Amino acid sequence: MRAPLSWIRDFTPLDAPVDEIVAALNRVGLEVEGVEEPGRDVVGVRVARVVDVTPHPDADRLRLADVDVGDGTTRVVCGAPNVHAGMLAAFAPAGATLPGGITLERKKIRGQTSDGMLCSPAELGLGDDHAGILDLEPDLTPGTDVREVLGLDDVIFDLAITPNRPDAMCVVGVARELAAHFQLPLHVSTPAAPSSDFDRTIGVVLEAPDRSPRYLARAAAVTMGESPAWLRQRLIKAGMRPISNVVDVTNYVLLERNQPLHAFDLDRLAGPGIVVRLAAAGEQLTTLDGVERDLAPQDLLICDAERVPQAIAGIMGGGDSEVSGATTAILLESAYFERMGIARSSKRLKLRSEASARFERGTDPDGVAAGAERALELLAEVADARVAPHAVDEYPRPTARARIRLRTSRVNAILGTALSDRAVLDALRPLEIDVEGAGDEIVATAPTFRPDLEREIDLIEEVARRTGFDAIGRSIARPAEQIGALSHRQRDRRLVTDALVGLGGSEAVTIPLVAPGALAPFEAGPAVELANPLRADESVLRTTLLPGLLTVAAANAARGRPDVALFELGTVFGTPAPGDVHPTERLHLAGLLTGTVARRPLEVDRPADGYDALDWLRAVLDALGVASWALEPAAVPGYHPTRAARLVSDGDDTGTVGELAAATLAGATAPGPAVAFEVDLETLCDAPRRDRSFRVLSPFPSSTIDLAFVVRDRVPAATLAQTLRDAAGNLLEAVRPFDEYRGEQFGAGVKSLAFTLTFRAPDHTLTDAEVAELRRRCIDAVTGHHDATLRD
Repeated sequence: MRAPLSWIRDFTPLDAPVDEIVAALNRVGLEVEGVEEPGRDVVGVRVARVVDVTPHPDADRLRLADVDVGDGTTRVVCGAPNVHAGMLAAFAPAGATLPGGITLERKKIRGQTSDGMLCSPAELGLGDDHAGILDLEPDLTPGTDVREVLGLDDVIFDLAITPNRPDAMCVVGVARELAAHFQLPLHVSTPAAPSSDFDRTIGVVLEAPDRSPRYLARAAAVTMGESPAWLRQRLIKAGMRPISNVVDVTNYVLLERNQPLHAFDLDRLAGPGIVVRLAAAGEQLTTLDGVERDLAPQDLLICDAERVPQAIAGIMGGGDSEVSGATTAILLESAYFERMGIARSSKRLKLRSEASARFERGTDPDGVAAGAERALELLAEVADARVAPHAVDEYPRPTARARIRLRTSRVNAILGTALSDRAVLDALRPLEIDVEGAGDEIVATAPTFRPDLEREIDLIEEVARRTGFDAIGRSIARPAEQIGALSHRQRDRRLVTDALVGLGGSEAVTIPLVAPGALAPFEAGPAVELANPLRADESVLRTTLLPGLLTVAAANAARGRPDVALFELGTVFGTPAPGDVHPTERLHLAGLLTGTVARRPLEVDRPADGYDALDWLRAVLDALGVASWALEPAAVPGYHPTRAARLVSDGDDTGTVGELAAATLAGATAPGPAVAFEVDLETLCDAPRRDRSFRVLSPFPSSTIDLAFVVRDRVPAATLAQTLRDAAGNLLEAVRPFDEYRGEQFGAGVKSLAFTLTFRAPDHTLTDAEVAELRRRCIDAVTGHHDATLRD
């Protein structure tokens, strides 16, 4: 929005330097994007009368204009179509300067000497209109400095208004903010249109009161013509092109008071009268821009008495009732339209206007009548308007002003200030917010031109703006209790990822969409198919994380990096539960190691094997402190048939670990060997945790024994280890398998498992008899429960 300083001064006696005004506008939230001083570079441009106009002998589109500047006559070459004898124009002679640092020189154009130029509004920095020469008032004296005539000593602020501040999209709104900031009075007069004997009966019918809560219509007889110079200049400075006195007045009031208006040619309306209704399917309307618009049932229309559409409400009028040079009477519309309806229609029609930009942000329902009175007051001045004495004002449900409770203690708590009640009240009153009460019982009544003020926090923001964000010191929030801490589940996730990073793993993030063939080797249950996948080869949601990790490993191998250690924490998806339409979701954790494990200089580098994956899995279980878990050998889909196991925790099947099958790697074009694990992290996080209470370290020496048992192949070493723990009791400090042996002396289907057991007492050195008793209990437990024999 462009706000001329001269226009702002109509409402408040602002006399601060431009730099201070810019700082004030930025401080109150009306961001200044640019400052224009159009007359700064205009030097030597004077008023001139065009004495005669003749065709250019060598150019069809150029003409020769003889101009009188009060001290003599000179000639210029001009291509503007509106130049004519008798008009007064802005003449820049040779030696004059224009905006942009342009200095004019006498030169020949197609063989004719031009001693300067006649200027358009754009060439004087008054807008973008290059169409014709600026036509000045006929009573001006030739030779007068154009800066004085056009007010080019003005300053124009180009403001960026946020969507929540519709009140600031007009000159009065900007003046209100500056008056409050500089502690100046604000004078906005109450307009009153002069009454007359003109009387035309008009009617208004509201068929959609929810979309048009208020509609006011007023008739007036007018004399069409050009607007006076002061009105044209203000519109140009504000970025609008003057059209005619009636249209210019409606635009002037829109810019001044944020009240969009529309003037219909009264004689071209059937009835005459207005019907405000929703469009019917298939209706069309040709708008003022000459485009035929297809209307939808949600579009609000302004129609004549015969229900023929004449305008799209709040957006743009139609061509059938447009005012023209032949117009002698108008029906002036001033209304308040529901903002979201205007926004939806404007977006759907791809049609945006100055009116729609204001209606969709929210105008003032209580400013409708004042806006109409202001326009009729101006029309009486510039268009000899004779105004009908009565207005038709349909306002069935007047808008109630919002009453908001405000607490001084809350203001200070949010802003980190120590403002008094008086400071809070004084900050709000200049914004025309009515306040009463004190302390935590302040009641603020918001004006209807501020639809953004709905809650206490909105008023606190107003106090902050008025106080100045730069004047509010820094403070540290001191909450009464701890906030923002991680949940138990979030801490568990960080524990496991930190553990895997500590083992040298790199976290991968893969997309949850995979090809059905990538899931087939793992037989992880039916997958959810996408109705409209972006890629045909990624058409289902993953049921396991391993296909994504294999894809990453294959991509690394293709780039010369076959040895990777990856893990991923992500969601897997299952088919919806009965009665539900959404896929089930579970949080899984998976790890993958491929190629060679670097062990030098400790030992020779070796291929990755299942024990490496098991180490990763143990790190996860230890990080979580899972109390009870076991591995059960099993044929796991996608894994080597004899080198895989299932993880069981607290009786639940929780995950898998082992070496991936060669066929699985070949299907994914991933390098081998490859070992992996995958667990349902949600189940693990819900499993019982082991006791983490501190135990005092024993200062006494330990006693160590080795036991070897001959058992059937089907008995896992972990099962024997657990039996030894149960039999040894609290004195057992550690049990570790150290040997597995098969030989002909044992026969087929039999193996030898050897364990080292470490015992320690907290209060004394174990005696030989105590160690012998512990040894006997362990041997009896294993031989009794697993049909094992002690190996000599």
